Amino acid sequence: MSRYQEGDFTAATTLINRLSPQLHRFFVVQSASRRNADDLLQETWLRIHKVRHTYRPSQPVLPWFYAIARHVRVDNYRKAIRTTAREDRLEEMSEMEAAIPGQSGRTDDLEALLEPLPESQREVIEMLTVAGMSLEEVARATSSSIGSVKQKAHRAYEKLRETVSGMRPGKGRRGELS
Repeated sequence: MSRYQEGDFTAATTLINRLSPQLHRFFVVQSASRRNADDLLQETWLRIHKVRHTYRPSQPVLPWFYAIARHVRVDNYRKAIRTTAREDRLEEMSEMEAAIPGQSGRTDDLEALLEPLPESQREVIEMLTVAGMSLEEVARATSSSIGSVKQKAHRAYEKLRETVSGMRPGKGRRGELS
């Protein structure tokens, strides 16, 4: 990252190649479509390029990247809310049906599993498990305390346990046989 700050094109290319898959997964898990995730990833790299001078080399780079990605996602969400508020309700419904492409595989399963979670918990779980970030890194990326990240993760895991145990045949509430 330090070399990228100094204008080294090779360092920038290396960063993009190494971190794009992680950042893309971050957006795919929380987005309705891969196309939207692609757009968010591109916007993130544009912002990183514009604000690369603000990175402090003594700090870990991954939380810095995720903080920018998170802000891009929030800005995109706010923009979408403003746009939809101005559109006709019937037009909005037809566009939503057309905008959700069929996806398959593990990403769908993960998205379906995480869908009932509140956005903040989904974000923390994705960063911890999919991106493999530490509690400290997630705290920096979300502008939260480590305790807050632990609490969100704990509540998310509890909800996921309830969901998974409810999916097993022959199990009632709290894993009891019915």
